[in-house]
Amino acid sequence: MTPTPIRFQIGARTLVSVPRRLHRVELNLGEVLAGALPDLPPLAAAQDGYSVVSLPAPRLSAVSRRAAGLIVHLRQAYTRYFVDLTLGWDGWLAGLSGNARGSLKRKQRRMAEAGGGAIDIRAYRTPGELAAFHALARGVSAATYQEKLLDAGLPADDAFLREMEELAAQDRARGWLLFLRGEAIAYLYCPAEGGTLIYDRLGHDPAHGDLSPGVVLLAGALKDAMEEARFGRMDFTSGEGQHKRAFATGGAPCVDLLLLRPTLANRVVLGALDRFDRAMALGKRAAAIPALRPLTQRLRRA
Repeated sequence: MTPTPIRFQIGARTLVSVPRRLHRVELNLGEVLAGALPDLPPLAAAQDGYSVVSLPAPRLSAVSRRAAGLIVHLRQAYTRYFVDLTLGWDGWLAGLSGNARGSLKRKQRRMAEAGGGAIDIRAYRTPGELAAFHALARGVSAATYQEKLLDAGLPADDAFLREMEELAAQDRARGWLLFLRGEAIAYLYCPAEGGTLIYDRLGHDPAHGDLSPGVVLLAGALKDAMEEARFGRMDFTSGEGQHKRAFATGGAPCVDLLLLRPTLANRVVLGALDRFDRAMALGKRAAAIPALRPLTQRLRRA
């Protein structure tokens, strides 16, 4: 049984992790939109509890009742965003706010100018194409902060590549690369579940961060997926972000929960986690105060 860490995080950066043996239960987008209740199988003797990801928020009380005898800890609340790919490109653009549409056009224009007049985005679908995508995307991933600081880049191991190729053979994977003057500078990898593309692995070369390559690539990938008409949605998965809010056509309120056995060790961990999360929430509110913003930015970088 593999230990599952409970992470103390600032943004995506983990400061401390406490190992626990948790049964992970994650709902997919279809289940979230249907308001499904997750299945909580009996815990093995060595397990500490459950980690429930993307529970529909209206189901919180029902799950709490089903978890009688366990400590229920609300880890985060957020909107799980998605894009309806059946709208088509023009329909999707028309649904964006004026600010989002104008910002996207400016970023696309800057990228086109930097690229010599055009944006070069290439799609990868077949097993052979995904193998080529992986080799090029790995070169980008190695330079990203996700890989250097968070160990969350595009995996380099053969097992991940085989998984990509197997999904591609079933027409269940897509990759996109953004090129600037012939050099790959951003990647997006999306496996698929049914008719839904899952926004999974992405990154860009920080040397070109001023050109917003991630946003430009995502918009290009959405346009390509809409024109292909193979998938009905792109799922932005758990957690929020400015680009998710700006580009989404819908969303559902969700929560992530920890359901732990009421042992002394688990109570201590959850008590510390609660105080840490409260401190982070206070820090976010402080960051919104203009006079305190320079201080909070220095602390975050540290």
